[in-house]
Amino acid sequence: MQRAAHSSPLSAQGYVDDPRNEQVVVYVNGAFVAREAACVSVFDAGFVLGDGIWEGLRLVRGKLISLDAHLDRLFEGAQAIRLDLGRTRDEIRGLLYDTLARNGMTDGVHVRLMVTRGRKKTPNQDPRFVVAGPTIVIIAEYKTPSPESKRRGLALWTSTIRCSPPDMFDMRLNSHSRLNLIQALLQAIDAGADEALMLDPHGFVASCNSTNFFIVRGNELWTSTARYNFNGITRRTILDVARVNGLPALERDFTLAECYSADEAFVTGTLGGVTPVTRIDGRVIGAGEPGSATARIASWYQAAILAE
Repeated sequence: MQRAAHSSPLSAQGYVDDPRNEQVVVYVNGAFVAREAACVSVFDAGFVLGDGIWEGLRLVRGKLISLDAHLDRLFEGAQAIRLDLGRTRDEIRGLLYDTLARNGMTDGVHVRLMVTRGRKKTPNQDPRFVVAGPTIVIIAEYKTPSPESKRRGLALWTSTIRCSPPDMFDMRLNSHSRLNLIQALLQAIDAGADEALMLDPHGFVASCNSTNFFIVRGNELWTSTARYNFNGITRRTILDVARVNGLPALERDFTLAECYSADEAFVTGTLGGVTPVTRIDGRVIGAGEPGSATARIASWYQAAILAE
Protein backbone atom coordinates (compact mmCIF):
# COMPACT_ATOMS: atom_id res chain seq x y z
CA MET A 1 0.00 0.00 0.00
CA GLN A 2 1.35 3.43 -0.95
CA ARG A 3 1.15 6.44 1.34
CA ALA A 4 1.86 10.12 0.90
CA ALA A 5 5.41 11.05 1.85
CA HIS A 6 4.16 14.40 3.10
CA SER A 7 0.58 14.65 4.32
CA SER A 8 0.54 17.34 7.00
CA PRO A 9 1.93 19.82 6.28
CA LEU A 10 2.03 19.45 2.50
CA SER A 11 5.14 20.09 0.44
CA ALA A 12 5.90 21.29 -3.06
CA GLN A 13 8.39 18.41 -3.10
CA GLY A 14 6.01 15.83 -1.63
CA TYR A 15 5.46 12.50 -3.35
CA VAL A 16 3.85 9.11 -2.88
CA ASP A 17 6.12 6.52 -1.28
CA ASP A 18 6.93 3.58 -3.54
CA PRO A 19 8.57 0.44 -2.11
CA ARG A 20 10.31 -0.22 -5.43
CA ASN A 21 12.68 2.63 -4.59
CA GLU A 22 14.33 0.50 -1.92
CA GLN A 23 15.76 -1.69 -4.66
CA VAL A 24 17.01 0.94 -7.12
CA VAL A 25 20.60 0.96 -8.29
CA VAL A 26 22.45 4.27 -8.49
CA TYR A 27 25.04 5.37 -11.02
CA VAL A 28 28.19 6.63 -9.27
CA ASN A 29 31.18 7.54 -11.44
CA GLY A 30 31.12 4.67 -13.86
CA ALA A 31 29.55 2.00 -11.65
CA PHE A 32 26.02 0.93 -10.80
CA VAL A 33 25.67 0.27 -7.08
CA ALA A 34 22.86 -0.60 -4.70
CA ARG A 35 21.08 2.32 -3.06
CA GLU A 36 22.55 1.55 0.38
CA ALA A 37 26.07 1.34 -1.01
CA ALA A 38 25.95 4.56 -3.08
CA CYS A 39 28.46 7.06 -1.69
CA VAL A 40 31.08 9.66 -2.59
CA SER A 41 34.34 10.64 -0.90
CA VAL A 42 34.26 12.91 2.16
CA PHE A 43 36.82 14.95 0.21
CA ASP A 44 34.42 15.46 -2.72
CA ALA A 45 33.96 19.12 -3.63
CA GLY A 46 30.20 18.70 -3.59
CA PHE A 47 30.21 17.33 -0.05
CA VAL A 48 32.81 19.79 1.22
CA LEU A 49 31.48 22.98 -0.40
CA GLY A 50 28.40 22.32 -2.52
CA ASP A 51 30.63 22.88 -5.55
CA GLY A 52 28.62 21.34 -8.35
CA ILE A 53 25.51 21.48 -10.52
CA TRP A 54 22.48 19.25 -10.99
CA GLU A 55 19.38 18.61 -13.06
CA GLY A 56 16.02 17.11 -12.12
CA LEU A 57 14.28 15.21 -14.94
CA ARG A 58 10.98 13.39 -15.36
CA LEU A 59 10.43 10.14 -17.24
CA VAL A 60 7.05 9.85 -18.98
CA ARG A 61 6.17 6.88 -21.20
CA GLY A 62 9.79 5.99 -21.84
CA LYS A 63 11.02 9.50 -22.59
CA LEU A 64 12.85 12.05 -20.45
CA ILE A 65 10.79 15.22 -20.84
CA SER A 66 12.59 18.29 -22.27
CA LEU A 67 15.91 16.45 -22.14
CA ASP A 68 17.61 18.76 -24.63
CA ALA A 69 16.63 21.81 -22.57
CA HIS A 70 17.95 20.13 -19.41
CA LEU A 71 21.24 19.30 -21.12
CA ASP A 72 21.50 22.88 -22.38
CA ARG A 73 21.10 24.15 -18.82
CA LEU A 74 23.55 21.58 -17.43
CA PHE A 75 26.32 22.42 -19.88
CA GLU A 76 25.71 26.16 -19.60
CA GLY A 77 25.95 25.90 -15.81
CA ALA A 78 29.14 23.84 -16.06
CA GLN A 79 30.69 26.44 -18.34
CA ALA A 80 29.66 29.24 -15.96
CA ILE A 81 31.52 27.67 -13.03
CA ARG A 82 34.39 26.32 -15.19
CA LEU A 83 33.54 22.70 -14.45
CA ASP A 84 34.70 20.23 -17.09
CA LEU A 85 32.04 17.53 -17.17
CA GLY A 86 34.40 15.12 -18.90
CA ARG A 87 31.47 13.82 -20.97
CA THR A 88 29.71 14.87 -24.15
CA ARG A 89 25.99 15.59 -24.33
CA ASP A 90 25.39 12.23 -25.97
CA GLU A 91 27.39 10.46 -23.28
CA ILE A 92 25.37 12.12 -20.50
CA ARG A 93 22.18 11.23 -22.36
CA GLY A 94 23.38 7.64 -22.59
CA LEU A 95 24.18 7.47 -18.87
CA LEU A 96 20.69 8.69 -18.01
CA TYR A 97 18.95 6.10 -20.14
CA ASP A 98 21.38 3.37 -19.01
CA THR A 99 20.43 4.12 -15.39
CA LEU A 100 16.75 3.85 -16.25
CA ALA A 101 17.32 0.60 -18.16
CA ARG A 102 19.29 -0.93 -15.27
CA ASN A 103 16.29 -0.24 -13.04
CA GLY A 104 13.70 -1.41 -15.59
CA MET A 105 12.01 1.99 -15.49
CA THR A 106 9.69 3.26 -18.21
CA ASP A 107 7.27 5.74 -16.58
CA GLY A 108 6.50 7.76 -13.45
CA VAL A 109 10.13 8.34 -12.56
CA HIS A 110 12.05 11.37 -11.29
CA VAL A 111 15.78 11.47 -12.04
CA ARG A 112 18.39 13.51 -10.23
CA LEU A 113 21.61 14.05 -12.19
CA MET A 114 24.40 15.54 -10.06
CA VAL A 115 27.90 16.59 -11.08
CA THR A 116 30.52 17.96 -8.69
CA ARG A 117 34.03 19.23 -9.30
CA GLY A 118 35.35 15.97 -7.89
CA ARG A 119 37.58 14.64 -5.13
CA LYS A 120 40.02 17.09 -3.56
CA LYS A 121 43.39 16.63 -1.89
CA THR A 122 42.14 18.52 1.16
CA PRO A 123 38.84 20.24 2.10
CA ASN A 124 39.21 23.84 0.95
CA GLN A 125 37.67 26.23 -1.58
CA ASP A 126 40.50 26.27 -4.11
CA PRO A 127 39.50 24.22 -7.20
CA ARG A 128 43.17 23.64 -8.01
CA PHE A 129 43.26 21.07 -5.20
CA VAL A 130 41.00 18.69 -7.15
CA VAL A 131 42.91 15.43 -7.69
CA ALA A 132 40.39 13.52 -9.80
CA GLY A 133 37.87 14.28 -12.52
CA PRO A 134 34.25 15.29 -11.86
CA THR A 135 31.97 13.11 -9.76
CA ILE A 136 28.79 12.12 -11.63
CA VAL A 137 25.85 10.59 -9.78
CA ILE A 138 22.44 9.64 -11.21
CA ILE A 139 19.56 8.66 -8.93
CA ALA A 140 16.31 7.45 -10.51
CA GLU A 141 13.26 6.92 -8.28
CA TYR A 142 9.60 6.18 -8.79
CA LYS A 143 7.83 9.38 -7.75
CA THR A 144 4.21 10.40 -8.14
CA PRO A 145 3.45 13.93 -6.88
CA SER A 146 1.38 14.01 -3.70
CA PRO A 147 -2.31 13.97 -4.75
CA GLU A 148 -3.21 15.81 -1.54
CA SER A 149 -1.13 18.80 -2.64
CA LYS A 150 -3.07 18.93 -5.90
CA ARG A 151 -6.42 18.50 -4.15
CA ARG A 152 -6.00 21.01 -1.32
CA GLY A 153 -3.40 23.37 -2.72
CA LEU A 154 -0.27 24.63 -0.98
CA ALA A 155 0.10 27.32 1.66
CA LEU A 156 2.98 29.75 1.08
CA TRP A 157 4.70 32.04 3.53
CA THR A 158 6.78 35.06 2.51
CA SER A 159 10.35 34.68 3.71
CA THR A 160 12.54 37.51 4.94
CA ILE A 161 15.33 36.03 2.82
CA ARG A 162 15.45 37.61 -0.62
CA CYS A 163 16.28 36.08 -3.99
CA SER A 164 19.71 37.34 -4.95
CA PRO A 165 20.90 39.13 -8.12
CA PRO A 166 23.24 37.35 -10.54
CA ASP A 167 26.33 39.18 -9.24
CA MET A 168 25.79 37.67 -5.77
CA PHE A 169 24.28 34.22 -6.32
CA ASP A 170 22.69 33.56 -9.68
CA MET A 171 19.30 31.93 -9.08
CA ARG A 172 19.36 30.64 -12.66
CA LEU A 173 22.37 28.46 -11.89
CA ASN A 174 21.40 24.97 -10.66
CA SER A 175 24.09 24.92 -8.00
CA HIS A 176 24.39 22.25 -5.30
CA SER A 177 24.54 25.07 -2.76
CA ARG A 178 20.97 25.73 -1.65
CA LEU A 179 21.43 26.94 1.94
CA ASN A 180 19.71 30.30 1.42
CA LEU A 181 16.68 28.55 -0.06
CA ILE A 182 16.59 25.98 2.73
CA GLN A 183 16.66 28.82 5.27
CA ALA A 184 13.69 30.41 3.51
CA LEU A 185 11.80 27.09 3.58
CA LEU A 186 12.54 26.68 7.30
CA GLN A 187 10.89 30.04 7.94
CA ALA A 188 7.81 28.90 6.02
CA ILE A 189 7.68 25.58 7.86
CA ASP A 190 7.96 27.38 11.22
CA ALA A 191 4.99 29.53 10.16
CA GLY A 192 2.94 26.41 9.37
CA ALA A 193 3.23 26.76 5.58
CA ASP A 194 4.41 24.34 2.90
CA GLU A 195 6.73 26.42 0.72
CA ALA A 196 8.44 29.81 0.99
CA LEU A 197 7.55 32.70 -1.28
CA MET A 198 10.57 34.92 -1.86
CA LEU A 199 10.88 38.54 -2.98
CA ASP A 200 13.58 40.13 -5.10
CA PRO A 201 15.92 42.87 -3.80
CA HIS A 202 13.38 45.53 -4.87
CA GLY A 203 10.46 43.99 -2.99
CA PHE A 204 8.69 42.41 -5.96
CA VAL A 205 7.67 38.74 -5.96
CA ALA A 206 10.44 36.57 -7.44
CA SER A 207 10.19 32.85 -6.75
CA CYS A 208 9.53 30.12 -4.23
CA ASN A 209 12.32 28.21 -2.53
CA SER A 210 12.09 25.20 -4.88
CA THR A 211 9.52 26.17 -7.51
CA ASN A 212 8.51 28.98 -9.85
CA PHE A 213 5.44 31.02 -8.93
CA PHE A 214 2.46 32.19 -11.02
CA ILE A 215 -0.76 34.09 -10.37
CA VAL A 216 -3.93 34.45 -12.41
CA ARG A 217 -5.56 37.88 -12.48
CA GLY A 218 -8.61 38.28 -14.67
CA ASN A 219 -7.77 36.81 -18.07
CA GLU A 220 -4.01 37.08 -17.60
CA LEU A 221 -1.27 34.82 -16.28
CA TRP A 222 1.56 36.58 -14.43
CA THR A 223 4.99 35.40 -13.38
CA SER A 224 8.15 37.26 -12.44
CA THR A 225 10.64 38.68 -14.90
CA ALA A 226 13.27 35.88 -14.60
CA ARG A 227 15.93 38.28 -13.31
CA TYR A 228 15.79 36.80 -9.80
CA ASN A 229 14.18 33.36 -10.12
CA PHE A 230 15.02 29.85 -11.24
CA ASN A 231 15.60 29.18 -14.92
CA GLY A 232 12.71 26.72 -14.76
CA ILE A 233 12.11 24.49 -17.76
CA THR A 234 8.55 23.74 -16.59
CA ARG A 235 8.06 27.51 -16.15
CA ARG A 236 9.08 28.04 -19.76
CA THR A 237 6.69 25.31 -20.95
CA ILE A 238 3.80 26.84 -19.00
CA LEU A 239 4.38 30.23 -20.61
CA ASP A 240 4.52 28.61 -24.05
CA VAL A 241 1.34 26.54 -23.69
CA ALA A 242 -0.57 29.48 -22.22
CA ARG A 243 0.30 31.69 -25.16
CA VAL A 244 -0.44 28.97 -27.71
CA ASN A 245 -3.89 28.58 -26.15
CA GLY A 246 -4.65 32.29 -26.22
CA LEU A 247 -4.07 33.12 -22.55
CA PRO A 248 -1.97 36.28 -22.17
CA ALA A 249 1.14 35.23 -20.19
CA LEU A 250 3.14 38.14 -18.80
CA GLU A 251 6.62 38.19 -17.27
CA ARG A 252 6.50 41.30 -15.10
CA ASP A 253 7.10 42.84 -11.70
CA PHE A 254 4.24 42.46 -9.22
CA THR A 255 3.74 42.88 -5.49
CA LEU A 256 2.56 40.77 -2.59
CA ALA A 257 -0.61 42.86 -2.50
CA GLU A 258 -1.35 41.79 -6.07
CA CYS A 259 -0.82 38.17 -5.01
CA TYR A 260 -3.25 38.49 -2.11
CA SER A 261 -5.94 39.79 -4.47
CA ALA A 262 -5.22 37.31 -7.28
CA ASP A 263 -7.96 35.03 -8.57
CA GLU A 264 -5.69 31.97 -8.45
CA ALA A 265 -2.06 31.03 -7.84
CA PHE A 266 0.12 28.02 -8.50
CA VAL A 267 3.73 26.83 -8.53
CA THR A 268 5.61 24.80 -11.14
CA GLY A 269 8.46 22.30 -11.07
CA THR A 270 9.73 19.15 -12.73
CA LEU A 271 8.33 16.75 -10.13
CA GLY A 272 4.97 18.35 -9.39
CA GLY A 273 4.22 19.96 -12.74
CA VAL A 274 1.48 22.45 -11.81
CA THR A 275 0.49 22.59 -8.11
CA PRO A 276 -2.24 24.96 -6.89
CA VAL A 277 -1.64 27.53 -4.16
CA THR A 278 -4.62 28.40 -1.97
CA ARG A 279 -3.07 30.49 0.83
CA ILE A 280 -0.30 33.06 1.08
CA ASP A 281 0.75 34.44 4.47
CA GLY A 282 -2.45 33.09 6.00
CA ARG A 283 -4.65 34.84 3.43
CA VAL A 284 -7.06 32.88 1.27
CA ILE A 285 -6.34 33.22 -2.45
CA GLY A 286 -9.44 33.44 -4.63
CA ALA A 287 -12.05 30.93 -3.50
CA GLY A 288 -9.54 29.14 -1.27
CA GLU A 289 -9.44 26.02 -3.43
CA PRO A 290 -7.72 24.98 -6.68
CA GLY A 291 -9.28 27.02 -9.46
CA SER A 292 -10.51 26.34 -12.98
CA ALA A 293 -7.77 28.38 -14.69
CA THR A 294 -5.08 26.42 -12.86
CA ALA A 295 -6.75 23.14 -13.84
CA ARG A 296 -6.96 24.28 -17.47
CA ILE A 297 -3.28 25.29 -17.54
CA ALA A 298 -2.33 21.98 -15.91
CA SER A 299 -4.22 20.10 -18.63
CA TRP A 300 -2.41 22.08 -21.34
CA TYR A 301 0.91 21.25 -19.71
CA GLN A 302 0.07 17.56 -19.44
CA ALA A 303 -0.96 17.47 -23.10
CA ALA A 304 2.31 19.15 -24.08
CA ILE A 305 4.51 16.63 -22.29
CA LEU A 306 2.51 13.69 -23.65
CA ALA A 307 2.82 15.11 -27.15
CA GLU A 308 6.56 15.38 -26.68
